[in-house]
Amino acid sequence: MASSNFVLLHPDDSCVVAVKPLHPGMTLLLPDGASITVREKIGAGHKVSIRAVPNGHSVLKYGWPIGQASNEILAGSLIHSHNLRCEHQVDLEGLATETPLPPAPERGRTFDGYVRSDGRAGTRNYIAVLSTVNCSASVSRMVAQHFTPERLREFPNVDGVVAFRHDSGCGMAYEGIKHKTLSRVLAGIANHPNIGAYLLIGLGCEQNTLGSLVAEHKLVQIQSDKHNGAPKSGPPLLSMQDMGGTKATIRKAIEHIESLLPLANEFYRQKVDASHLCLGTKCGGSDGYSGITANPALGKTVDKLVAHGGTAILAETTELYGAEQLLTRRARSKAIAEKLLARIDWWKWYTGIYQEEFDNNPSIGNKAGGLTTIIEKSLGAATKGGSTAMEEVYLYAEQVKKKGLVVMDTPGFDPVCVTGMIAGGANMVVFTTGRGSCFGSKPTPTIKVATNTQLFQRMPDDMDLDAGTILEGESLESVGDRILDLTLEVASGKKTKSELLGYGDDEFTPWAIGPTL
Repeated sequence: MASSNFVLLHPDDSCVVAVKPLHPGMTLLLPDGASITVREKIGAGHKVSIRAVPNGHSVLKYGWPIGQASNEILAGSLIHSHNLRCEHQVDLEGLATETPLPPAPERGRTFDGYVRSDGRAGTRNYIAVLSTVNCSASVSRMVAQHFTPERLREFPNVDGVVAFRHDSGCGMAYEGIKHKTLSRVLAGIANHPNIGAYLLIGLGCEQNTLGSLVAEHKLVQIQSDKHNGAPKSGPPLLSMQDMGGTKATIRKAIEHIESLLPLANEFYRQKVDASHLCLGTKCGGSDGYSGITANPALGKTVDKLVAHGGTAILAETTELYGAEQLLTRRARSKAIAEKLLARIDWWKWYTGIYQEEFDNNPSIGNKAGGLTTIIEKSLGAATKGGSTAMEEVYLYAEQVKKKGLVVMDTPGFDPVCVTGMIAGGANMVVFTTGRGSCFGSKPTPTIKVATNTQLFQRMPDDMDLDAGTILEGESLESVGDRILDLTLEVASGKKTKSELLGYGDDEFTPWAIGPTL
């Protein structure tokens, strides 16, 4: 329920969200006919109490507790870090008790994608240079930089040559959690539907060996339709130590890519059903509007995509804590709900090692934008997942096989989160932001959705779509339709703002879990 000054998100809420700055003495007329007088300055996106909340009692937003009053909060007062503390007990009841029926199937939405030999469809067609260890990162970068847009002009179906570099690959336990996670990420990029061909470059003495990566994940070179039925070769593997050092490795890698370019160029765009979309959802630089405009609008997009037989990934486990009940109650089964609770338990243990906690997640910028506790942030973030059943819970960078809404265990940090979803198979990403995140990714394009019109107008080179129109009366459903329309256009080849700016070469950031030895 909205007025010109505020939004009330649920009839039970003890606060409203200001949609413009409020000043002391202003009167707010509530939907039930009552009125309150604003006691102090309230910034846009921030919360103002609409009734007295005694010390120790819960403050409700979205109809759920977002924390407890750390002292008495009078009606008309600002609710923020100075008078709200984070307390939450994970909901262990009602697992899979509210599983919704599948949405009515929808058909007819398509995009022009690159169809791979295994039936998947890519939205881009890159050649990847994968570095197995940081020691080969510079060589991988130099190889990719050789293939300028001018050099690739004769291969119009190839979007570029990208080096996937990182800061790990050694100083870890062989087959430990850090090694296995990195291995999953690199294999996920190699096998990604947006990759037309690839090669691997290592130093030669690292823990994350070329041989173990290929053998564990059964890596083969992706072939075009013209090579269906032909024996699939293994990918080129280059060890800098065996090749004779930096210059020799660069020369050999360039030769390999020269031979791969014609193969990758044989892929061409074909019309495919929207069910081929695997959409990664992300929110970053969130503000008080995120859970009101862009996130729930993206949830409408997710529902529509699921109805079309597609897949949507909800990630950021650290930003689901406090809202986990919204997912566990609608899990496809109790076992799937318990998977999510197990990941939350793991995070409690993991953060505890470093004397940190979930409530350390909201950033300074989040709080300046109106968010206070991680519970409040999570309740807004979870709305990106729409309303369909939670079909599965995946580890970081694990290959997503299920259709429908799934959850992937990732941190909230933008590049690490998106890297995991892409490695898991996301061929499109939609990223909502209220403060103004400047982010892009390869090989999967990222659409950025502004939560407020002021941001959209202030950063026009970075924002792709304005969801702030919801505050002016446009429905969530309508904005959700616009996001889906744009997603299909981008999947068909339209460039995002981040692609036009050249983002994506430095944002590949695998999650480095565990110690560096």
